[in-house]
Amino acid sequence: MVLRALVTRPEADARALSDLLQARDIMPVLAPLLTIIPNPQAVPELERIQAILFTSANGVRALAALLPADSPAFALPVFCVGDQSARCASDLGFGTAESAGGDLAGLAALVKSRLDPLAGPLYHAAASKLAGDLAALLEEAGFILRRQTLYEAHKAACLPDPAATGLAAGDLDFALFFSPRTATAFVSLVTQEGFGEACREMTAYALSAAVADVLKELPWRRISVASRPDMESLLAVLDADLAAGRLVQ
Repeated sequence: MVLRALVTRPEADARALSDLLQARDIMPVLAPLLTIIPNPQAVPELERIQAILFTSANGVRALAALLPADSPAFALPVFCVGDQSARCASDLGFGTAESAGGDLAGLAALVKSRLDPLAGPLYHAAASKLAGDLAALLEEAGFILRRQTLYEAHKAACLPDPAATGLAAGDLDFALFFSPRTATAFVSLVTQEGFGEACREMTAYALSAAVADVLKELPWRRISVASRPDMESLLAVLDADLAAGRLVQ
């Protein structure tokens, strides 16, 4: 039996995950719940900064698209919230990209351990809506964080057709959620469109306890949470379930 996985990530982030699922003989059902809208008119405020901070791969892509290929910003130290954003930064030409392993507290701790607050401000390539207060975590240690909005994430107005069709037919085996905002969008839209009961036959995989808390509003067969807030840890939970046969109805 071929398992079918609902992938709720924005389109660009879903590609790598889809490849990893297909390598496990799982069919990804792509249903992005957030659309990323970059701001092509933004002018990066990079004067005198000592390092760049990324809290998502979307921020990496948005900043890279605004910089000329020979920009000295590509040579600056880069600190990322997780492994995916660090890989994206390296792929797009940024120099030394370090990963904090998945959360804001870890990113702040990494920056504090590597940098001197007297060496200059930090630049955060951010979304219009933030999850957590990175500035507060760093400013308590004397850092100046220069945050600039480079993109917006718009919630889908309705469930994408692949999600609605799969829920109606009852042929989705599990769904993966990587942020509280995406989970909130899913819960809202599923409830609004009357598909809540379909979740009883599905397992939800959550990147963190915060994501899982949002998902608890729906009657899932089971909610599994990654041991660390990164894709590798979430897939490790999935792999354990596959090995134990827990996804077979």
